[in-house]
Amino acid sequence: MSLLQIAEPGQSPLPHQLKRAVGIDLGTTNSLVASVRGGRADVLPGESGEVMLSSVVNYSDPEGVVVGRRAREMAPIQPADTLVSVKRFMGRGRADAIPDAARSHYHLADNEEGMVSFLTASGPVSPVQVSAEILSVLRARAEATLGGLIEGAVITVPAYFDEAQRQATKDAATLAGVRVMRLLNEPTAAAVAYGLDSQEEGVIAVYDLGGGTFDISILRLHRGVFEVLATGGDTALGGDDFDAAIADWALAEAAVSDAPEAGQYRALQAISRQAKEDLSSTRASTLELSQLLNLTILTSHKRKQLGS
Repeated sequence: MSLLQIAEPGQSPLPHQLKRAVGIDLGTTNSLVASVRGGRADVLPGESGEVMLSSVVNYSDPEGVVVGRRAREMAPIQPADTLVSVKRFMGRGRADAIPDAARSHYHLADNEEGMVSFLTASGPVSPVQVSAEILSVLRARAEATLGGLIEGAVITVPAYFDEAQRQATKDAATLAGVRVMRLLNEPTAAAVAYGLDSQEEGVIAVYDLGGGTFDISILRLHRGVFEVLATGGDTALGGDDFDAAIADWALAEAAVSDAPEAGQYRALQAISRQAKEDLSSTRASTLELSQLLNLTILTSHKRKQLGS
């Protein structure tokens, strides 16, 4: 895989003058940071050795925010103070975000004409602030692994992100103390990681199924340069939506008449996500609702009720 050389106006085009640069995938459900060392891209681990960082931030602790796996575990207990999938709210106004906020059981600050802001135990926080907390953890992880300050980062963004969403991503990086070298479209990053940039020419379709979106980009490669011909996709068709669909189906199969509370629904989504992931290696997975009813989801899309 060849290295992409990126030179901004007034800056040196020589890559070696940036001593420590990283690539960051700021994802809807998980994030990670990587760096090229010895000609090879390595994903940098956290203190306990994990490379994936859950894109979840909890604001209930007065001593400071909690980011990552521990924050995700707190979501069913403190749903209003635990912000997940915040990438979906980047660069959006409050009025536009109300339907998604309601589905996520978030309480929005009362600023009708402004950008979206969530009410938490620590006060109102914006999607930019939440993303900055995630980026701060990734920056600290990279600096601890590489042994010094990070001087630049390339951050991937969905191809459909508009200018407001891209600027919000840059603002989050600035708040986290990360200098953005370039925002790189996720499908282009996938094509480069796959080694397609080594081909001489061709038209390539890249599908990107993430936690929040399902995108497709049509790229033309000519002499090592990618040209984006077209992009498309659904901003509400990702892993989170699959989890919600399974959770809603489970509630319907169980004939639950009352709507679950926010914490209960978050817990059900977590169980649904685990069932979905189990289907990668097994033909069936079981969900338990209130330890009274078992529902089996079959890969053949058959629905069978057990234990009723």
